[in-house]
Amino acid sequence: MKRLAGWSLASPATLVVILFLMVPVAATIWTTFSAPNGPFASYVAFFSSGFRRTVLWRTIQVSVLTTAISLVLGFLTAYVVSRAPGWLKSILIIAAVFPLLTGVVVRSFAWLIILGKNGILNGFLVNTGLVAEPLTMLYTQGSVITAMVYLFTPLMILTLVGVLESIPDDLIQASASLGAKPSATFLQVILPLATPGLIVGAVLVFTGSFTSYATPQLLGGESQMVMGTLMYQQAMVTFDWVSASTIAAIMVVITIAIVLVMTRIARRLNPMAV
Repeated sequence: MKRLAGWSLASPATLVVILFLMVPVAATIWTTFSAPNGPFASYVAFFSSGFRRTVLWRTIQVSVLTTAISLVLGFLTAYVVSRAPGWLKSILIIAAVFPLLTGVVVRSFAWLIILGKNGILNGFLVNTGLVAEPLTMLYTQGSVITAMVYLFTPLMILTLVGVLESIPDDLIQASASLGAKPSATFLQVILPLATPGLIVGAVLVFTGSFTSYATPQLLGGESQMVMGTLMYQQAMVTFDWVSASTIAAIMVVITIAIVLVMTRIARRLNPMAV
């Protein structure tokens, strides 16, 4: 009876996930195998194109760099927040969450103002004499990664704060009292216990940056096209829905593969993490 009650309670949510998530994704992937030239013709065409391979590699590179930078910045910030006094901790969490209250497009436009040739950063560099003329910072991979890190680091912070708060201070003090150096305490105590939060945060950041459209479109343009902007172009500009579905299917497969790899890493760092 308890098992039946559990299934009955979970069935509405499960049905919604199946109808509105799994079925559309399965239909999209099925479209890629219905090409008249053969079931794998669309994938052969994708990987035969040097331009599309470059776009795929650029997307992976941007996503990995964004995840790595957000992981470092988010971990350091979350550690400081988790060890702060109660009143200061609340202020710091509010400061971390505050950027999430504005839309992605608005925050991306803010970076247009900051990084433009007549923007805030170039104005500061020119006025202080650090550079003779404005630098070209927009429509580069660096501008896309910078904006992505700004967008997704708050998610990493929020994910890690709760995990780091749950690590007892007694463990850290016991490690120090037994003669462990701070680096050894971090690698052997803090890092393994923080692994679940690191994995969840990394998956959220990687998935968000890998599938992002608005930020790469605004700050990268055509010169820094990624999979999200390429899929939009194929679907809404050239109306090639098979190619767009192929791109979507490749993104789904890569995302699942990354999640599995991160889960395996989590098991190695902490067998109790998953």
